Amino acid sequence: MRNIWLVLLLTALFGCGTAYYGAMEQVGVHKRDILRDRVEAAMDSQEEAKEEFKTALEQFESVVGVQSGELKDAYTELQEAFDDAEVRAKDVSDRIAAVEDVSGDLFIEWQKEIELISNPKLKAGSRKQLLASQTAYKGFIASMRRAESRMQLVLTVFRDQVLYLKHNLNAQAIASLKGELGVIEGDVGRLIKDMEESIRQSQAFLSQLPSSEG
Repeated sequence: MRNIWLVLLLTALFGCGTAYYGAMEQVGVHKRDILRDRVEAAMDSQEEAKEEFKTALEQFESVVGVQSGELKDAYTELQEAFDDAEVRAKDVSDRIAAVEDVSGDLFIEWQKEIELISNPKLKAGSRKQLLASQTAYKGFIASMRRAESRMQLVLTVFRDQVLYLKHNLNAQAIASLKGELGVIEGDVGRLIKDMEESIRQSQAFLSQLPSSEG
């Protein structure tokens, strides 16, 4: 319990960085464990965002069928769905940034530790493992960033339609949304595929990353 309070205290005082890593190592949690936890958190965040974007799309699809007298309620629900998707997208971006923060420090530390190994066979094995992890990392982080970029594009389209509907709660706004629905459905479909590929790449990276217990 004392060690846990030490971690919390140092984190509060210094935030992320050397002090935080040092405190975590005192309780047996190393950078690669932190990275693994953050990658898993990013994957969970993407799964949640995927569901929010599906919900937002369903709201868009439902709006095109409403009657004029129901437009205000439909707009309110659509706005809420958009807001939820926007929040989830922000969380994904924050999770990706957290992954990048610790991964850079981990790979630098890993390389330095390899240089301290005197046994050539062990040194070569550790270097091979590092290169495999770096290769998997590059693939999954690029995939995450690609999905993140797609999220922002979809949010822009969503935002345009929500604002237009807000300003024009009439049949003309519904007709406009109906005309764009196919494009929106295509954009969300591609986003879902990007997210699923990102999650697959994340899992591949984790399979290459040894834990400090391994």
